[in-house]
Amino acid sequence: MSSSQTTLDFAHAARLLGREARRRGLVAPSFRCPPRIVGVQRSVRRHRTGAVVAVQLKGRPWLAVLADMIEGVVVANDLDPQRAARLRTDLWAAAGGESPEIVVDTPEAAPADVASKVA
Repeated sequence: MSSSQTTLDFAHAARLLGREARRRGLVAPSFRCPPRIVGVQRSVRRHRTGAVVAVQLKGRPWLAVLADMIEGVVVANDLDPQRAARLRTDLWAAAGGESPEIVVDTPEAAPADVASKVA
């Protein structure tokens, strides 16, 4: 994929994810590239009125970039694990992709005998 196409995809995804976040009553972060911190692929900066998610585009697969953008929306909204998992699934669907399977670590999800084996 060319860098100009990736930039266009990034801009389109930023608008889509922002719209979806606002539709759910969440903070719609701003998106930029690349991150200001050298060597990181994603950073999130919070401020009084929202957040800025910065993502590295160059040299990365598009799905990795999109995953970082989606995770940036989750982090910017400081969601509990179950709500975060639902939002990830919804944002992947809105973006036209399949959500990678995410396991939410809750007491109900763990088998009852795991705790006794650990102790």
